[in-house]
Amino acid sequence: MIVVASPGQGSQTPGFLAPWLELDGVADRLSAYSDAAEVDLIAHGTESDADTIRDTRIAQPLIVAASLIAAAQLSLRAGRRADGVAGHSVGELAALVGAEVIAADDAMRLVGIRGRAMADAAAHTPTGMSAVLGGDVDEVLALLDELELTPANYNVAGQIVAAGALPALAQLAERAPRGVRVMPLQVAGAFHTSYMAPAVDTLRAAVADIAANDPTVTLWSNRDGAVVDAGQDALDRIVTQVSSPVRWDLCMAAFTAAGITGFIEVAPAGALTGLAKRGLRGVPNVAVKTPDDLDAAVELLTGSSQNGALS
Repeated sequence: MIVVASPGQGSQTPGFLAPWLELDGVADRLSAYSDAAEVDLIAHGTESDADTIRDTRIAQPLIVAASLIAAAQLSLRAGRRADGVAGHSVGELAALVGAEVIAADDAMRLVGIRGRAMADAAAHTPTGMSAVLGGDVDEVLALLDELELTPANYNVAGQIVAAGALPALAQLAERAPRGVRVMPLQVAGAFHTSYMAPAVDTLRAAVADIAANDPTVTLWSNRDGAVVDAGQDALDRIVTQVSSPVRWDLCMAAFTAAGITGFIEVAPAGALTGLAKRGLRGVPNVAVKTPDDLDAAVELLTGSSQNGALS
């Protein structure tokens, strides 16, 4: 079983879409995605600087669009889709497209709304997120609770992302237990916490007119690592995950339990394959950062699985 995963916010870098635009048809597809998301993806993916694409309104559509482009190119070249899909945070929208729960244009419309709603929610109170690396998990969680911070992401053993008010995050860095590193993340808000409650309401209204299909491949939810069998449940989880912690650790445990034989992260890749090297030891993985990485991903997708061929 081969899993294709889409990354979350913070994985974007200046100019990362440029090599994808050299492929036939990609410019037209990105133009359509730009219209749906109400964001100029081509300009921001090729010309904008790091501070500009850090803006949640821009970052989220960029990431989902890149994942959709890379996944489509992978399936086209391999002649088949993955056996399973998942996404970290906003990447779950791309996973829903990969599982044929919703159409790509609907995903891009939703991610545009999601990004704007989350940016608006973040503007109410200055907040942020920091990766907490190492240490005893109970000790770390106790300190977060004392500082009124939320564990927003459980990425892998020994890596939690804390979210909340900026002064509290500064205290976390100052009071980090021995052996713990605290690294501020390039995101502009306390995502996946109660600070995002207003965005949940906005997104719930936005999905009301979307007809969701049941997944056609295995789809894991980043809320709890569960396999989602019903399309409406998958869409509901897209709404509620905005203010709920991302449990990527449980996703990787579920991948292991399912006996996956390969892991492919689509653009803008790197973060999830890094986690996979720790949480999915022995499982071959490929990070599709540019079109040059597609050959290795195709080889893994076509050579290590025996089912799931495209019709």
